[in-house]
Amino acid sequence: MEHDNEGLLHRLQRPTHPVDVVIDTDTYNEVDDQFALAFLIKSPEKFRLKAINAAPFFNKRSDSPGDGMEKSYAEIMKILSLMDRNDLKKKVIKGSAAFLPSETEPVNSPAAQELAELASGYTEQHPLYIIAIGAITNIASAILLRPEIINRIVIIWLGGHSHSWPHTAEFNMRQDVAAARIVFGCRAALVQLPCMGVVSSFTTSGPELEYWLKGKNELCNYLVENTSHQALEDQKIPTWTRVIWDVCAVAWILDGGFMEDYLCPSPIPQYDNRYIFDPSRHLIRCVSYVHRDKLFYALFKKLTE
Repeated sequence: MEHDNEGLLHRLQRPTHPVDVVIDTDTYNEVDDQFALAFLIKSPEKFRLKAINAAPFFNKRSDSPGDGMEKSYAEIMKILSLMDRNDLKKKVIKGSAAFLPSETEPVNSPAAQELAELASGYTEQHPLYIIAIGAITNIASAILLRPEIINRIVIIWLGGHSHSWPHTAEFNMRQDVAAARIVFGCRAALVQLPCMGVVSSFTTSGPELEYWLKGKNELCNYLVENTSHQALEDQKIPTWTRVIWDVCAVAWILDGGFMEDYLCPSPIPQYDNRYIFDPSRHLIRCVSYVHRDKLFYALFKKLTE
């Protein structure tokens, strides 16, 4: 067990070298996944992109979790076209069409199968990094399919709220609590980026986006238009701001001093939208603060290159 703890602590350190990475994204759900995906692709000095997995989601923008996944798959392809990166389209994989039925039953999908197979080729010393910015169904399914991969992966997940928040009814977590419980409980190296209370500070506005991005390239024009359209539709007033949540999950790996984090015992997500805390649990790394201005400056520079 001591050896396992040493290995876990090593994997929970921010990498100082380029890493192999998979991104798992519900891209059509919101406006922020598009920023995160482009930020990752435009950071080849740090990321060797192995796969882009489409994740399920279910809200007013989809008819079912499977429909959300299909729409996300199409949105990924759209972003790659706007970036003139058709070469990456062969790396895009469809994920789960449903959320986990239980904590012991995976949802088989091309993404889960490919991720389980890919992760099996890594080691404790040289793990595969998985950036998850949606419901964590695909990753939990891969772990259930091949439990031996837990020591060969590092999961960076934007999900749940701050551990001091009064509830855990955050979109990515509440959609698939069973998957969250698997990931928090399996002893895989996990970096959590809580939403409310932490990443909720990473906001931008229409005038800021237009100043930095409008007219720079096709991708930037789409990001401005898409964000502004959805913000006005949702918030109904022209003085809107919008959280660009998912960029922070990509940024945790980058060498920019973009956030503060700490080690803590892994919380236990409950089906009644709360955490239970046990100080004897294995450690995870949890982000506590985002240096908003520094990260947006880096993001805007990369998107306009």
